[in-house]
Amino acid sequence: MDLSEVSGKFSKPVWAGMGLILLGGVAVLDYVTGPELSFSLFYLIPISIVSWAVGRKIGIITAILSAGIWLIIEVISGVKYSNAFIYLWNTIIRLGFFALSVFAIRLSRTVERERMYARTDPLTGVFNIRFFQSVARTEIDRSARYDHPFTIAFVDLDNFKRINDTYGHTVGDNVLRIIADTMKNHLRKTDIIARMGGDEFVILLPEIGSETAPVIMANVQHQLTEEMKLRNWNVTFSIGVLSLTAPELSVDQILSMADRMMYTVKNSGKNNIRYASYPLKATEMEK
Repeated sequence: MDLSEVSGKFSKPVWAGMGLILLGGVAVLDYVTGPELSFSLFYLIPISIVSWAVGRKIGIITAILSAGIWLIIEVISGVKYSNAFIYLWNTIIRLGFFALSVFAIRLSRTVERERMYARTDPLTGVFNIRFFQSVARTEIDRSARYDHPFTIAFVDLDNFKRINDTYGHTVGDNVLRIIADTMKNHLRKTDIIARMGGDEFVILLPEIGSETAPVIMANVQHQLTEEMKLRNWNVTFSIGVLSLTAPELSVDQILSMADRMMYTVKNSGKNNIRYASYPLKATEMEK
């Protein structure tokens, strides 16, 4: 789980409240421990949390509060300087340091967001095909080296065009999101789900061979079907499932094989799953 996922677990007001509570805790500890112990780094904790999860403006406000609180604690703790101007100078320096931290955190957040967008499908939140191909190439190499199995599943939505034509593209987009979320909820965190585009998804199941793949994918199809029935959407699923061990194939070749298996299902009545293992038998390829 990355930082963006963590920050998304709570609303911005909740994160802002947590930041203020942490800031209050740091201020109390700073006052109780006296001026001999420096707490400068600890002030960065609430500033960083608020800057990342809420935004730059609230981060700057938190930085200003932190610098102000530090000044107040110095004064009431009896810290003396040779010139009163030093209080102002130190406060400005601390505020500048805190503000730079806010901008650094926001820059990191921007980089993280761009990295996420580069590998995910913006509509459904699952991975895009470019990232999937990269992971699949790694899995092929790992399988070849250690002789471990993996499985590729090609999932196509039956009657999806009818949903768009009947209810509109907004509902169609919602269908795709629910399908993606359902697959994520019923697969392992190590499994890779990607949207191929349109109404097609592909799944990579590491360490899953031909014995286990039917159980997993039958359950996925069942859960997807139940979600569609729950909302009275006439959508079913045609799936091609290919299990491989140490293949001497490219990602495109494997996807093409799984895609052909899926289309075999669609051409023979839809709403079913076809399983195969590599290398495919001639009879399997002809079906």
